[in-house]
Amino acid sequence: VQLQASGGGLVQPGGSLRLSCAASGSAFSFNVMAWYRQAPGKQRELVASITSGRSRNYSDSVKGRFTISRGNAKNSVYLQMNSLKPEDTAVYYCNGYQPGPGNYWGQGTQVTVSS
Repeated sequence: VQLQASGGGLVQPGGSLRLSCAASGSAFSFNVMAWYRQAPGKQRELVASITSGRSRNYSDSVKGRFTISRGNAKNSVYLQMNSLKPEDTAVYYCNGYQPGPGNYWGQGTQVTVSS
């Protein structure tokens, strides 16, 4: 199973970006899909997650600004990021989790928020 993330880039503070992630090679649908991020010198942290039943969870730092959603295509997930702040700068990773097979990770996409 391979997860491919895209949509990162350079944006000014207050701007928006939409990250996309699609998985290929999977015979199953992930129970949970999520976005994590890792800033330089910091540990990887959970940004948002969504279950197959569309139950969502957000970190306090992004609540009200980011929206996670799952696409119609199997194992696709999106992250709409609004009102971006410099502290949102990080490499963003998509993640898929299924009981049994476990965790799968995408390659990461860089998001830089700077004027």
